[in-house]
Amino acid sequence: MSLFHSDQGMHYTSLKFRQILCRFQIKQRMSHRGNCWDNSPMERFFRSLKSEWIPQNGCLSIDKAKLDIIKYIIGYYSQVSPHRHNQGTVPNMAEAKYWKSYNSVAKLI
Repeated sequence: MSLFHSDQGMHYTSLKFRQILCRFQIKQRMSHRGNCWDNSPMERFFRSLKSEWIPQNGCLSIDKAKLDIIKYIIGYYSQVSPHRHNQGTVPNMAEAKYWKSYNSVAKLI
């Protein structure tokens, strides 16, 4: 099952939107009311997307926009763009470093 996280904006709490999520078996999770920090990682990502990718004159088509956004996320955002939260490391390198030092509580036999 997929997870959709959002704030409690009226478009996310509407019956029609919740029915669409249910139809596609997507579980909805919302930030707590008045807690702006709960959704801050996604807000930060969308700020980057809007300021670094979106063309000034818009997109030629939905399909082209989808392809370009995927290229932005997989290419630039994850592999090239340094993040202050990761001490200037790109996300892919920060994740690799995390998993290298990760110690699980339960060991697989």
